[in-house]
Amino acid sequence: MAYLEISLSVEEARRVQAAGVYQRYKPPFLSSVPDAVSKELLVRDEDVQVLHGFSTVEQARAYLDSDLFTKDVVGGLSPLLSADPEVRIYETV
Repeated sequence: MAYLEISLSVEEARRVQAAGVYQRYKPPFLSSVPDAVSKELLVRDEDVQVLHGFSTVEQARAYLDSDLFTKDVVGGLSPLLSADPEVRIYETV
């Protein structure tokens, strides 16, 4: 199992809009991305995180190059961000 964690700096006033982007693209992520297992939105005072689950690290990396991510998700979130996102990939052992 692998996890792709994307931490987003989103001002509190814009978090509802960011959650809307998450909700809009969760179903296509789960139904069309190879080896996608889960997608969760985590909200903290400091930031918003999206945790994606995949069967393999390779699929997590491939998703970052997909049109769904680069055009749709990034396109929807970019105007809402106050800093560049932090992207991390983890592998369970």
